[in-house]
This record gives sequence, structure tokens and C-alpha cells, in this order.
Amino acid sequence: MDADDRIRAAIEEHWQASERGDTEAEHAVYAADAILDYPQSGERFHGRGTIAAQRGGHPADRHFTVTRITGHATLWVSECVITYDGVPTFSVSVMEFDGDHVVHETQYFADPFEAPARRAALAEPMPGRTIAGPA
Repeated sequence: MDADDRIRAAIEEHWQASERGDTEAEHAVYAADAILDYPQSGERFHGRGTIAAQRGGHPADRHFTVTRITGHATLWVSECVITYDGVPTFSVSVMEFDGDHVVHETQYFADPFEAPARRAALAEPMPGRTIAGPA
């Protein structure tokens, strides 16, 4: 197995462990001194233990659906839908690797929004999705 295959497998296991609620396996991908950034809130977390602690005990019922993982060598991107108590949030995780471990992750979150009517004639639904309209 080459390095890219090992990293992809580690990322896939990270997201599967997140879905299972297996905190130890979820955080095994991180280097001991990894950094996690959340740009929307301005927060930075230092170290695998701190990253795990801030995720632990989350009050919401969370589920993780990975829609795409792409990358090569040291830079990998995961696109996910994370549901919190049944409400979807779209997430992009940018992971930077040194060897087989994440040394820096930046995670972006975005809520769904209604598609503007002016684009209706131009757009088609993404595979497996419907275009969001008025509630």
C-alpha cells in the first residue's frame, strides 16, 4: 500500500470512527501536537488530547456522511454532511499530513440555504440531492 492509500484509509477510518462515536479511533489520525482551527469561531485547539476533549461530550446527536475525499501527499480534503440533532451542516475538512498523521486541520462549516429563483433555469440538482426551495 502506498502513502496516499494509507492516508486515505486513515481518513476514512477517522470519519467512520466519528460516526461510531469511537473517540480513540477518531483521534488516532492526529499527531500528538496537531492543531485544529475553526475559522468561523476563531478557535484553535493544540494537541490530540485537546482536540478530542473539545469534541467529547457533545450534547447533540451527531452523524457523519462523507461525500468526497480527495488529496495527495500532504494535503487532503474531506467534504461531509454532519447532522446535529437531525439538522444537516455541510463541512469541509482540510487536513495537512506529516507522514501518517494530521499536523494541522482546518474545518469549515456551512448551513444549507435556499436556491435563488433567478438561477432555476441554469441549475440542476447535485447527484442524490434536490435543489432547496422555499420551506
